[in-house]
Amino acid sequence: MLIVMNRDATKEQLDAVIRTVELQGYTAHPIPGGDRTSIGVLYNQGAVDDALFRTLPGVKETIAVTKPYKLVSREFHPSDTVIHVGEVVIGGEQLVIIGGPCAVESEEQVMTIAKHVKIAGGDILRGGAFKPRTSPYAFHGLGEEGLKILAKAKAAFGLPIVTEVMDLDCFDMVEDYADIIQIGTRNMQNFSLLRRAGHAGKPILLKRGMSATVDEWLMAAEYIMTEGNPDVILCERGVRTFVKHSRNTLDLSAVPVVRRESHLPIIVDPSHAAGYRDQVMPLARAAAAVSAHGLMIEVHHAPESARCDGGQSLLPDQFEILCRQMRAIFDVSTSTKS
Repeated sequence: MLIVMNRDATKEQLDAVIRTVELQGYTAHPIPGGDRTSIGVLYNQGAVDDALFRTLPGVKETIAVTKPYKLVSREFHPSDTVIHVGEVVIGGEQLVIIGGPCAVESEEQVMTIAKHVKIAGGDILRGGAFKPRTSPYAFHGLGEEGLKILAKAKAAFGLPIVTEVMDLDCFDMVEDYADIIQIGTRNMQNFSLLRRAGHAGKPILLKRGMSATVDEWLMAAEYIMTEGNPDVILCERGVRTFVKHSRNTLDLSAVPVVRRESHLPIIVDPSHAAGYRDQVMPLARAAAAVSAHGLMIEVHHAPESARCDGGQSLLPDQFEILCRQMRAIFDVSTSTKS
């Protein structure tokens, strides 16, 4: 349930409503708005009797929340969440482009690619220091050495960095280096990791699980937000289906659905969806057309020698062309909705 306060409600009236909520054994979550404050009622088992709150001084109305997720929903938070990462704004009116290699392989590799990402107009540098791989014999990343290389690239080119955290053991280390902490597909329902992310002082980029519904994905984001971190970025990266012509099936219908149901920004990763370089560019253009807030694209200057996912990585000149195309498409897409 959402309790909406009057514009002129006093702090004493707000506190009285919070006390009433807590006396029922629920948790009160104040949500400041542009001109009024609302209070979300959390951890209720079953329906909440709104008669307990409707007549309290300062209460304008009560609204039943129909979805299982609350903090991520537009019913609780009607306006879009905008996340600031340095000078980069995610969830605003500009398309945010994240580019970089799948994995950090060496300082020379990351510096070369970061330079190309910067020249092309990318906003954020991606790169995996810890890599979850299907095979135990595959390259699993450089660990903290990789994080240090990313930090050098950030200092050299002024690009914030996003990198994946694998487990609780390395979370503190990743948080020390990253500007955005990524929780990958395989960890979307790692609930202890989600709860730890809720205590992080950095934005969380939450990828959709490879077989997860949109509701399950949003509930995973709810875990993070209930622990106190409001800065969650959702990332659609394709779901597993029966097709064999691509690595996964990119679910672009999820973008308008999420934008309707949630206030959180949503970006798209066409690289992991496609698995093949020739599919990445058209899928990325399509993602811009459906008004995703951003794109995450894998880029490599020598993909034939990449230690992972070289076949889906764009060459730097392709990435530069794509950046211009995506921004032009996004501008047209958003202008038709205003």
